[in-house]
Amino acid sequence: MNPSEGGLAKARLRAEVRDRIRGGAGEKRVEAAVKVGETLQRLESWSAARWVGGYVALRDELDLSGLLRQRLAMGGRVAVPAFDAERGVYVFREIRDWDGDLVPGAFGVREPRPTCGVVDVTWLDFVLVPGIAFDTRGGRLGRGRGFYDRLLAPAVGVTCGVGMDEQLVPEVPVEAHDIRLNLVVVPGGLFGPRAMEQRC
Repeated sequence: MNPSEGGLAKARLRAEVRDRIRGGAGEKRVEAAVKVGETLQRLESWSAARWVGGYVALRDELDLSGLLRQRLAMGGRVAVPAFDAERGVYVFREIRDWDGDLVPGAFGVREPRPTCGVVDVTWLDFVLVPGIAFDTRGGRLGRGRGFYDRLLAPAVGVTCGVGMDEQLVPEVPVEAHDIRLNLVVVPGGLFGPRAMEQRC
Protein backbone atom coordinates (compact mmCIF):
# COMPACT_ATOMS: atom_id res chain seq x y z
CA MET A 1 0.00 0.00 0.00
CA ASN A 2 1.59 3.27 -1.10
CA PRO A 3 1.32 6.35 1.16
CA SER A 4 -1.46 8.02 -0.85
CA GLU A 5 -3.57 4.83 -0.91
CA GLY A 6 -2.93 4.32 2.81
CA GLY A 7 -3.93 7.89 3.61
CA LEU A 8 -7.18 7.64 1.64
CA ALA A 9 -8.09 4.29 3.19
CA LYS A 10 -7.45 5.67 6.66
CA ALA A 11 -9.51 8.80 5.99
CA ARG A 12 -12.46 6.71 4.79
CA LEU A 13 -12.28 4.37 7.78
CA ARG A 14 -11.89 7.29 10.19
CA ALA A 15 -15.06 8.93 8.83
CA GLU A 16 -16.98 5.64 8.86
CA VAL A 17 -16.12 4.78 12.47
CA ARG A 18 -16.72 8.32 13.69
CA ASP A 19 -20.22 8.20 12.19
CA ARG A 20 -20.78 4.84 13.86
CA ILE A 21 -19.70 5.92 17.34
CA ARG A 22 -21.44 9.30 17.20
CA GLY A 23 -24.65 7.46 18.07
CA GLY A 24 -22.92 5.80 21.01
CA ALA A 25 -22.34 9.00 22.91
CA GLY A 26 -23.27 9.41 26.54
CA GLU A 27 -24.67 6.45 28.41
CA LYS A 28 -23.44 3.82 25.95
CA ARG A 29 -19.88 5.11 26.16
CA VAL A 30 -20.06 5.12 29.96
CA GLU A 31 -21.25 1.49 29.96
CA ALA A 32 -18.45 0.54 27.57
CA ALA A 33 -15.87 2.18 29.86
CA VAL A 34 -17.17 0.19 32.83
CA LYS A 35 -16.94 -3.11 30.93
CA VAL A 36 -13.48 -2.37 29.56
CA GLY A 37 -12.32 -1.37 33.05
CA GLU A 38 -13.61 -4.65 34.48
CA THR A 39 -11.71 -6.64 31.85
CA LEU A 40 -8.52 -4.69 32.47
CA GLN A 41 -8.70 -5.30 36.21
CA ARG A 42 -8.85 -9.05 35.58
CA LEU A 43 -5.63 -9.03 33.55
CA GLU A 44 -2.53 -10.24 35.33
CA SER A 45 -0.38 -7.80 33.34
CA TRP A 46 -2.52 -4.87 34.55
CA SER A 47 -2.48 -6.01 38.19
CA ALA A 48 1.28 -6.61 38.13
CA ALA A 49 2.14 -3.29 36.45
CA ARG A 50 4.21 -0.94 38.60
CA TRP A 51 4.00 1.93 36.11
CA VAL A 52 0.82 2.54 34.08
CA GLY A 53 0.47 4.90 31.14
CA GLY A 54 -2.98 6.41 30.77
CA TYR A 55 -4.64 9.28 28.95
CA VAL A 56 -7.16 12.05 29.52
CA ALA A 57 -10.23 11.21 27.42
CA LEU A 58 -11.58 13.34 24.62
CA ARG A 59 -15.35 13.42 24.13
CA ASP A 60 -15.34 10.44 21.74
CA GLU A 61 -12.96 8.29 23.84
CA LEU A 62 -13.62 5.99 26.77
CA ASP A 63 -13.14 7.80 30.05
CA LEU A 64 -11.05 5.44 32.18
CA SER A 65 -10.04 8.11 34.69
CA GLY A 66 -11.78 6.20 37.49
CA LEU A 67 -9.45 3.26 36.90
CA LEU A 68 -6.41 5.54 36.93
CA ARG A 69 -7.58 7.36 40.06
CA GLN A 70 -7.90 3.95 41.70
CA ARG A 71 -4.30 3.13 40.76
CA LEU A 72 -3.14 6.38 42.31
CA ALA A 73 -5.15 5.75 45.49
CA MET A 74 -3.46 2.34 45.80
CA GLY A 75 0.00 3.90 45.50
CA GLY A 76 0.56 2.98 41.84
CA ARG A 77 2.59 5.13 39.47
CA VAL A 78 0.60 6.76 36.66
CA ALA A 79 1.81 8.81 33.70
CA VAL A 80 -0.20 10.52 30.96
CA PRO A 81 0.85 12.31 27.76
CA ALA A 82 1.82 15.98 27.72
CA PHE A 83 2.79 17.98 24.63
CA ASP A 84 6.39 19.15 24.35
CA ALA A 85 5.96 22.27 22.21
CA GLU A 86 9.70 22.74 21.63
CA ARG A 87 10.05 19.32 19.98
CA GLY A 88 6.50 19.02 18.65
CA VAL A 89 5.99 15.62 20.28
CA TYR A 90 4.17 14.11 23.23
CA VAL A 91 5.98 12.78 26.29
CA PHE A 92 4.68 10.98 29.35
CA ARG A 93 4.69 12.87 32.65
CA GLU A 94 3.90 11.40 36.05
CA ILE A 95 0.81 12.56 37.90
CA ARG A 96 0.13 11.94 41.58
CA ASP A 97 -3.09 13.93 41.95
CA TRP A 98 -5.56 13.49 39.06
CA ASP A 99 -7.36 16.77 39.70
CA GLY A 100 -4.43 18.83 40.94
CA ASP A 101 -1.76 17.82 38.42
CA LEU A 102 -3.80 18.21 35.21
CA VAL A 103 -4.13 21.57 33.46
CA PRO A 104 -5.42 22.69 30.02
CA GLY A 105 -2.95 21.64 27.32
CA ALA A 106 -1.90 22.57 23.80
CA PHE A 107 -4.87 21.07 21.96
CA GLY A 108 -7.59 21.71 24.53
CA VAL A 109 -6.87 18.41 26.30
CA ARG A 110 -5.91 18.40 29.96
CA GLU A 111 -2.36 17.22 30.54
CA PRO A 112 0.20 17.15 33.35
CA ARG A 113 1.69 20.41 34.55
CA PRO A 114 5.20 21.16 33.18
CA THR A 115 6.50 20.62 36.73
CA CYS A 116 5.44 16.94 36.64
CA GLY A 117 8.40 14.69 36.00
CA VAL A 118 8.98 13.19 32.54
CA VAL A 119 8.63 9.40 32.45
CA ASP A 120 10.49 7.41 29.80
CA VAL A 121 8.01 5.25 27.89
CA THR A 122 10.27 2.24 28.48
CA TRP A 123 9.45 2.47 32.20
CA LEU A 124 5.76 1.85 31.58
CA ASP A 125 4.62 -1.71 32.20
CA PHE A 126 1.13 -1.21 30.77
CA VAL A 127 -0.10 1.59 28.49
CA LEU A 128 -3.75 2.41 27.74
CA VAL A 129 -4.09 3.73 24.19
CA PRO A 130 -7.16 5.48 22.79
CA GLY A 131 -7.92 5.59 19.06
CA ILE A 132 -10.57 5.87 16.39
CA ALA A 133 -10.49 2.21 15.28
CA PHE A 134 -8.69 -1.04 16.11
CA ASP A 135 -8.48 -4.51 14.61
CA THR A 136 -7.97 -7.94 16.17
CA ARG A 137 -4.27 -8.00 15.21
CA GLY A 138 -3.44 -4.86 17.15
CA GLY A 139 -3.79 -2.41 14.28
CA ARG A 140 -4.76 1.07 15.43
CA LEU A 141 -6.16 4.07 13.60
CA GLY A 142 -5.53 7.36 15.36
CA ARG A 143 -6.41 10.95 14.50
CA GLY A 144 -3.90 11.22 11.69
CA ARG A 145 -1.00 13.14 13.21
CA GLY A 146 1.13 10.17 14.26
CA PHE A 147 1.66 11.43 17.83
CA TYR A 148 0.97 8.05 19.46
CA ASP A 149 3.06 6.14 16.90
CA ARG A 150 6.08 8.25 17.80
CA LEU A 151 5.31 8.22 21.52
CA LEU A 152 4.95 4.43 21.74
CA ALA A 153 7.63 3.36 19.25
CA PRO A 154 10.20 2.60 22.04
CA ALA A 155 7.63 0.97 24.39
CA VAL A 156 8.55 -2.41 25.88
CA GLY A 157 5.54 -2.90 28.17
CA VAL A 158 2.04 -3.99 27.17
CA THR A 159 0.37 -1.50 24.81
CA CYS A 160 -3.40 -1.84 24.98
CA GLY A 161 -5.97 -0.17 22.76
CA VAL A 162 -9.31 0.58 24.41
CA GLY A 163 -12.60 1.46 22.78
CA MET A 164 -16.21 0.59 22.07
CA ASP A 165 -17.32 -2.51 20.17
CA GLU A 166 -18.19 -0.24 17.22
CA GLN A 167 -14.52 0.72 16.98
CA LEU A 168 -13.35 -2.82 16.30
CA VAL A 169 -13.07 -3.33 12.53
CA PRO A 170 -11.95 -6.25 10.33
CA GLU A 171 -8.73 -4.50 9.32
CA VAL A 172 -7.01 -1.20 9.97
CA PRO A 173 -4.80 0.04 7.09
CA VAL A 174 -1.28 -0.17 8.52
CA GLU A 175 1.72 1.61 7.00
CA ALA A 176 5.41 1.21 7.81
CA HIS A 177 5.43 3.96 10.45
CA ASP A 178 2.32 2.67 12.25
CA ILE A 179 2.82 0.73 15.47
CA ARG A 180 0.80 -2.36 16.32
CA LEU A 181 -0.59 -2.75 19.82
CA ASN A 182 -0.16 -5.89 21.94
CA LEU A 183 -3.78 -5.93 23.09
CA VAL A 184 -7.15 -4.41 22.25
CA VAL A 185 -9.95 -4.37 24.83
CA VAL A 186 -13.55 -3.55 23.91
CA PRO A 187 -16.70 -4.51 25.85
CA GLY A 188 -17.07 -7.57 23.63
CA GLY A 189 -13.68 -9.05 24.45
CA LEU A 190 -9.90 -9.11 24.44
CA PHE A 191 -7.97 -9.22 21.15
CA GLY A 192 -4.48 -8.69 19.77
CA PRO A 193 -1.19 -10.58 19.41
CA ARG A 194 -0.79 -11.13 23.16
CA ALA A 195 -4.44 -11.82 23.99
CA MET A 196 -3.96 -15.59 24.38
CA GLU A 197 -1.22 -15.22 26.98
CA GLN A 198 -3.24 -12.90 29.23
CA ARG A 199 -4.66 -14.47 32.36
CA CYS A 200 -8.05 -13.20 33.46
